[in-house]
Amino acid sequence: MLKTNLATRPFYNQGAVRVWLAGIAIVVALATAFNVTRLIQYSRSDTELATQAARDETRSAELKAEAAELRASVDGRQVEAASLEARLANDLIDRRTFSWTELFNIFEATLPADVRITAIRPRIEEDRRIVLTIAVLARGVNDVDEFMENLEGTGVVKGLLSRDERVNEQDQLEATLETVYVPKASTPQVAPVRAEPEEGAAGRGTGTVKP
Repeated sequence: MLKTNLATRPFYNQGAVRVWLAGIAIVVALATAFNVTRLIQYSRSDTELATQAARDETRSAELKAEAAELRASVDGRQVEAASLEARLANDLIDRRTFSWTELFNIFEATLPADVRITAIRPRIEEDRRIVLTIAVLARGVNDVDEFMENLEGTGVVKGLLSRDERVNEQDQLEATLETVYVPKASTPQVAPVRAEPEEGAAGRGTGTVKP
């Protein structure tokens, strides 16, 4: 039996092509819808961020203006006066807690026979530490070393150093000691800072006090 396609045009399966084209169209439509949705979301997010940034800039400008107004309203002389009063108050507190009697008792207990104190000058640092500068006159280096060892043994001084040493015309050693003074916990005895003790008040030849 003869089986021959005598049609002038070949036969195509048009249904399958239509289904394939419809699938492609659906995919394209879904992708387009997704892209449009994301674009709208990003546009809204950018708008919100821009609005927030504008609000932040406005608030920053307001705060700067308030700070400038406050600075303009502050009287520099009042601030300086308050600072001076605070320093004076702290100085008075430190002076009340500094006992000359206690310090002289320590020197009396630690001063060797051949060492004489010629000057004492306390200084209160910004961190509220009390720094003592002690000028002594001794027969020799060994006597000064003994005095320093005795002071360190009391536990009321820290970082005791000899800043300057020289031999005078009488062949005596003049030394300048410096140390941080840490008074023992006790009831302070108020004494004038610039008062000069009587002869022998610190025992064993204590000299003039120079605060």
